[in-house]
Amino acid sequence: MKKYLLLFCLLGFVQLAFGKDFGNYPVEKDTIIVEFGKSGKIVMIVDNKEDFEKLKNMNVNQIISELDLKVDEQTGELVVVEVAGKKGSKEIVKVTEEWNKTEVTVGGVRILVDETDPLNTKVKVETGGRKKSDPPFRTYFNLDLGINNYLDGNGNFPGSSSPYAVRGWGSWNVGFNWMASQRISKGFNWDLGLGVQWYNFKFENRDFQAVRGDGEIDFIQRSDVNGFKSKISASYLTAMSLFRLDFGKMNDQGRKGFRIAAGPYAGYRLGGTSKFVYRPSDGGGRRKEHQNTGIYLNNFRYGLRGEVGVGRFNFFTTYDLNTLFEKGAGPELNALTFGVIF
Repeated sequence: MKKYLLLFCLLGFVQLAFGKDFGNYPVEKDTIIVEFGKSGKIVMIVDNKEDFEKLKNMNVNQIISELDLKVDEQTGELVVVEVAGKKGSKEIVKVTEEWNKTEVTVGGVRILVDETDPLNTKVKVETGGRKKSDPPFRTYFNLDLGINNYLDGNGNFPGSSSPYAVRGWGSWNVGFNWMASQRISKGFNWDLGLGVQWYNFKFENRDFQAVRGDGEIDFIQRSDVNGFKSKISASYLTAMSLFRLDFGKMNDQGRKGFRIAAGPYAGYRLGGTSKFVYRPSDGGGRRKEHQNTGIYLNNFRYGLRGEVGVGRFNFFTTYDLNTLFEKGAGPELNALTFGVIF
């Protein structure tokens, strides 16, 4: 069937050629035009008498075999008709063949033949040109923007009475990631990433300040000033590995489908400080105090990352399996983040 499909495409190309001006792709003068049916035409270029005599003894199948078509081993594509001109060559008919599917492009028309079911061959015709497919391997950058919090040893968010309870607004997480994606199968990819994340934990009780104590981090209440803002921040160099399922691509729906991804990550701490912004009780403008509290933060962090996407929107969440602070140097807290991917 595929042989006759190629012949159909050749005939379609000839029909297209007679109705379209190719500009800088002139047709040679020495041609033979074979007309059949109501509108079918085959155009053959013959340069000498010997070729003409040979052509008279050939049938359609021999003509196709004489094309000596070559398949691109990497993409599975094969060019059936190519018009050469001063500005280069122009591919008119192209075939992409898999074990059970064949795709033929004739100008701006795509013909898809699905022979997965031997008892029911499906043929689909699309106009508007061939859709671009994702390459098997690609690299890209993305931006994480989220909100941080943490869970205590009982799996609960610290209550408002806790000195280190987190306020959502202002506890930002920002991450820049370089990603490399390898396609394993249709709609299934393995992604590797390397990036830098900045964590901010803004305290709900802004009168408490995180300071370096004797072998541990202390949260002291500043009654001598009017606290305006108090937080802990840390930055990490992070590597991640994600396995991604794209149901839209599996069902040929593009980015309209549902996507999920999950995998582990690990990071190394680059820095860590506490910041306390206040106003003196006796009046005056804002003042800031910074302390290096990174000595009590874990140098390494590791955990699990999950992603969900629909259409143009992508969301992520991360959960640290180890605690934010070193054992015995601070409260037992596991960082948690929710956010959006751009």
